[in-house]
Amino acid sequence: MRPFHRLRPARVSLRWKIAALAAATAFLVVAAVGVLVHLWTAQDIRGRAEAQAFNTVYSAMATYRRTGTLIDGAELDPAELPAALRRPADGVRHVAHDGHVEGNVGPTVWAAQRTAGPDSPVLAVRVNMSSDLHELRRLDVSMALASLVALAAAAPLAVYGAGLLARRLRRVSETAGRISAGDLDARTGPVEGGDEVADIAATVDLMADSLSRRLRTERQFTADVAHELRTPVGGLLAAADLLPRGETEDLLRARVRDLRGLVEDLLEISRLDAGAERPVRDRVPLGAVVSEAVVRTGLDTQVIVTAPADADPHGSDLHGSGTAPAGETVETVETDPRRLERIVGNLVVNAHRHGETPVRVTVEGRTVVVRDHGPGFPRDLLVDGPRRFHTGAAGRGSGHGLGLTIALGQARLLGAELRFGNAPDGGAVATLRLPA
Repeated sequence: MRPFHRLRPARVSLRWKIAALAAATAFLVVAAVGVLVHLWTAQDIRGRAEAQAFNTVYSAMATYRRTGTLIDGAELDPAELPAALRRPADGVRHVAHDGHVEGNVGPTVWAAQRTAGPDSPVLAVRVNMSSDLHELRRLDVSMALASLVALAAAAPLAVYGAGLLARRLRRVSETAGRISAGDLDARTGPVEGGDEVADIAATVDLMADSLSRRLRTERQFTADVAHELRTPVGGLLAAADLLPRGETEDLLRARVRDLRGLVEDLLEISRLDAGAERPVRDRVPLGAVVSEAVVRTGLDTQVIVTAPADADPHGSDLHGSGTAPAGETVETVETDPRRLERIVGNLVVNAHRHGETPVRVTVEGRTVVVRDHGPGFPRDLLVDGPRRFHTGAAGRGSGHGLGLTIALGQARLLGAELRFGNAPDGGAVATLRLPA
């Protein structure tokens, strides 16, 4: 389990974004089509009414001049005639509209022509468009209802299609997250579709293959170097024992021991990386194991063992490398005691090396907390976890950056959770929670 998290802001699913975009696009298309159909139909109604008015006034004029009678619908100088048609030029037909609705299309179209000379009466014909405009309004309502039905049918299809795309992208995202968390064997595999999403999935898998090869090469190189150094470092330590006693011999012996410790740490990390380590579990008293691990460090550390609420209180308050009460038991856990001691010892050594005293180890239930009062863990360690040969802030001293890496690897091997944080009042806090 990866104990480092970044807070993610609330987000809207890609499915709903695509569905909303599809719905908005469909709405705009339907609205544009509706407006165009309305305008075209209104213009057509107006043109047909004008043509009917022209044809009627032409027939009426021909009949009037031939017989002197008016056909149905024709009038001479009607009172409702628009002012623009009361003085038409001789022999020329004119058209005008009265009333007002959308698109400047009036409910009535007038066509007029003077019967003879300048003072002769005006023959006029009107064509009422009310029925056609009523049909236009019915057409608008029908198109609106059809558009709503189409949108209602298209929305679920858009959501379903967007869901298919989102699931494919989520599959790729989950694979990338597993790789980021350290699972170098995670792969997306073949993704149906043969489109850009499939290309992204193939690229992620290709990147994972390349990253896995590089990391395995680096880890193998580290293991090989550590293994090859083990023998000459052992020889150096044996040779240092043959030197005459003195300050130079003590300094050389200390440096050779440091080098041997570094080689052993590298070998341990390489075994953890290779998955070659296997825990040997046993039921042990957690308080006693932690106290013994602190004692083995030889560092001045306070140990507080607190009994859980439902257990008999057998607490201890130890200082330094003092003695833990024999048989002291607060919580019995099933774990590998050697690896548990390794984790606690590394955390305590790291607290003394990079923090400030007092260093306190608290055991409560299945939780072990190691705290110092120094500058705290650097921000990049809290975000990304410990890194090899990277000690973070200069205020936390020098070192190889392997202690916390080993502690985290051993905790994962035990199925435990190891978290790093900083106390509100200062100091680094490492929390180890053993599994139930």
